[in-house]
Amino acid sequence: MAFAYTLPIRIVQAVFAVIVLGLMAYAADDWAYWWSPSQVNFLLFTSIWTILALLYLILAPTHYPVAAHKYGILFAEAVTMIFWFAGFVALAVLLNNVGCGHSTWGVCRASIAGDVFGALLWLLFLATTVMAAMHVRGSGRAKAHDPAMEVAV
Repeated sequence: MAFAYTLPIRIVQAVFAVIVLGLMAYAADDWAYWWSPSQVNFLLFTSIWTILALLYLILAPTHYPVAAHKYGILFAEAVTMIFWFAGFVALAVLLNNVGCGHSTWGVCRASIAGDVFGALLWLLFLATTVMAAMHVRGSGRAKAHDPAMEVAV
């Protein structure tokens, strides 16, 4: 079953990941002179992980079908979804604890914006993980993988 809306979702995921990368890089750089919170660093890692995972999720089914096993795709989706969930929740707790709710400090504003985009990315990856799980469940024991499921053009 081909999902023609998977590629636009992937594009939105990539754009949001780059936005979070920029916001978290700014927050990590400007938080303090010698350190940055691990929650900010984790979202920075997660955005880079997402870009690499999206390269696999977009290119493998279309150009390298041997590498696009249905369980590999489901694993990449699920791990990325878990990373975004853990990252945005941890950063939200930190921002609440340091009192960033009504702050005009630029780092707080950037971190809050990055956290909102992180939550949106979690929702997007939740949706694509569910689609990948439905594909795995629907294909049963079939050996062949339908590359059109992941990226329909």
